[in-house]
Amino acid sequence: MTIVFVYNADSGVFNTLTDIAHKIFSPENYECNLCAITYGNFSMRAEWKEFLDSLDAGFEFLHRDELATGYGITDASLPAIFIKENGTLVPWINSDQLNACHDIADLKALIRERLA
Repeated sequence: MTIVFVYNADSGVFNTLTDIAHKIFSPENYECNLCAITYGNFSMRAEWKEFLDSLDAGFEFLHRDELATGYGITDASLPAIFIKENGTLVPWINSDQLNACHDIADLKALIRERLA
């Protein structure tokens, strides 16, 4: 099984720098809760990485523009998590569910619940 995490942000150096600045200076209206929960200002949070390493799954991490170019999906509400089945992405956890998570503990619980 491959779990595909899709951030509500675009890829690229300029976009990354803009996102970092946004998270630092205006975190209350940052548009990607998945990124806000799983990443600090510059790297993936250790607790999140340890959780991912504990799962028996493969992972893919995409930005909004990579979802469109790689899979042709342009209308998904993001952030979201998909399961890849035979090269096709199937919605697994939607943006409302992700945005309801307040911290890593909430997100881990949601993923564990879905895996059960």
